[in-house]
Amino acid sequence: MLRPLPMKHVRLLAMTQDLPQASLTLAETESFHPDERPPQTQALADRPGREYGERYRTAATRLEKIAKLVDLPATPQLPRVHVVHPDELAAVGSLLRERWEEASRFEESFRRLDDEERFIRDQEASLANFANLKIDLGKLRSKTRFLDFYVGIVPRQNVSRLEGAVELADHLLFKYLERGDSAHVIIVGPRGEREAQLDSVLTSAGFQALPIPSDIAGMDPRRKGEELETRRAEVAGQRQTLRAELARWEREHRETLIDARRTLLLAEPFVSLDPSIHSAGHLAMLSGWVPARAVPMLEERLALSLAMPFDLESRDPRPDERRLVPTVPVKNRWLAPFAMLVKQYGIPQYGEVDPTPLFAATFLLMFGSMFGDVGQGAVIAAAAWYFRAKLGRFWLFGVMSGLSSILFGFLYGSIFGYEEILPALWESPIHHPILMLQIALGYGFAFIVVACLLAIYNRFAVKDPAGAWLGHHGIVNLVFYLSLGWGGLDLARGGEFGTPPLLLVVVSLGALAVYAWRHLDAPPGEKLLVVLIETLETVIGYVSNTLSFLRVAAFSLNHAALSLAILTLAAMMGPTGHVITVILGNAFVLVLEGGIVMIQVMRLQYYEGFSRYFSGAGHEFAPLRLRRGSAG
Repeated sequence: MLRPLPMKHVRLLAMTQDLPQASLTLAETESFHPDERPPQTQALADRPGREYGERYRTAATRLEKIAKLVDLPATPQLPRVHVVHPDELAAVGSLLRERWEEASRFEESFRRLDDEERFIRDQEASLANFANLKIDLGKLRSKTRFLDFYVGIVPRQNVSRLEGAVELADHLLFKYLERGDSAHVIIVGPRGEREAQLDSVLTSAGFQALPIPSDIAGMDPRRKGEELETRRAEVAGQRQTLRAELARWEREHRETLIDARRTLLLAEPFVSLDPSIHSAGHLAMLSGWVPARAVPMLEERLALSLAMPFDLESRDPRPDERRLVPTVPVKNRWLAPFAMLVKQYGIPQYGEVDPTPLFAATFLLMFGSMFGDVGQGAVIAAAAWYFRAKLGRFWLFGVMSGLSSILFGFLYGSIFGYEEILPALWESPIHHPILMLQIALGYGFAFIVVACLLAIYNRFAVKDPAGAWLGHHGIVNLVFYLSLGWGGLDLARGGEFGTPPLLLVVVSLGALAVYAWRHLDAPPGEKLLVVLIETLETVIGYVSNTLSFLRVAAFSLNHAALSLAILTLAAMMGPTGHVITVILGNAFVLVLEGGIVMIQVMRLQYYEGFSRYFSGAGHEFAPLRLRRGSAG
């Protein structure tokens, strides 16, 4: 399961007139990933499906416009699979042009009604600012020869201060509406030399002018509101009538439009393949990638469906084509949610190990060990199962994470933080912290060793022997790390680092330094500095990366300590308070600590694992498909 599915590059030579049938057959097999590279010879420079594609796109555009007005199934059931002739496609295009000319009337009418409703809403919003004024709004729109009018909004806390300030300018302030933290005011006073002084006062008080639209000026606000309400009711009635007309039109043409959709679905494979098809006269060539096990079946299906002779050649990918070969994703149901998380980092390049199974196993192992509790794990699993409809494929991820937590909960003897109810099958982290730290350190060392081995395998698989030996996390790096671990283990046991591991460390670091020196293009002094820094970084990097896994033990201890603190606090309460504290405390642990543990596990996977052996530079296998659906 770790190895990628072997792929073959196939080249199909067929008669141009057989191309629509060939594309339909390829789509039905769902095993052909088109190769859109240009042909190696100019003799195959023609694009036989160009006119067909233009007709398809024109018809599809019209149908999509109609589908915005009426409810049409995106993928109706295909009762009969057949080749769509160019004349049939042209007839569908003509039919959809006629239907769109009819449907565009409804679209234009709905747009006009939308504009009318938008205008009414704008008018009502403007009118709401002046609804409490019982005067002719037209008289407030402009200043007179002798009077100034200011209508606007000011913060409520500034009203009193503003009122005193405008009095100094011989003006009066009238508050006519309060809404939230704002007050609507009118300021009236004589025109004169103090007008400029008043403008600065209004600005400092946070005054915002309210313009009076010409449409509502000259009318009483209440009467204008009644008029807008009447217009709104008229628009609603027109919309209802228009919808009834559209419903009748939809019932009349629904089956015709669905048939048009079926025709376009059948024509879609040929259009999708157009960039990959090249021809010269009556001969056409089509190339792509097919899983090796599907090639015989594909050849058999083509032999049964094509009327004219054809030639199907297949070969293994060349070394220079590896970046072009698509990778077939994991199809296992249980691994699907983990595959989605791996995909967030990237797609395995063809030839690389698929990290999904390893990712799933190590993820569940680390999450369970850091969040081991029977009760809390059961809550996670039960919640994931209960909300499985909303979570989609991720419900399995939640269930398996919960089950891992339950398993380690039994090992730790913990249920909702209590460690006296269940007998521990192993040991409780809180009582053996040093042991947990030692296990976490050993696990981290093994994890990094496996990651380096996968990196070495991947580089040999993609024909990069130099990188496999001397590249980052290659064989020489692995020798250094194993030697460092060997000597460190002897030191931890009370002995010395030892001569053999020390020699291996020095030799491997020296080989890495020489390799880096030879591949640097810089003056000697700069090269020496870079080599020293990179060598030091190798040592510090491996040590710090290993120590990062101590967080696995740290969070298992933190989880146990937090549960102990909650139970200690609950013991200080009465019977009711005890129950409430335990429930709220466990909810807190589930939400906050559970999320933090999830983030820490993802960090260890991405930065300590994937960054070592997984390039993520591939692209996913996307075969040509014939879209089908249920009856609609």
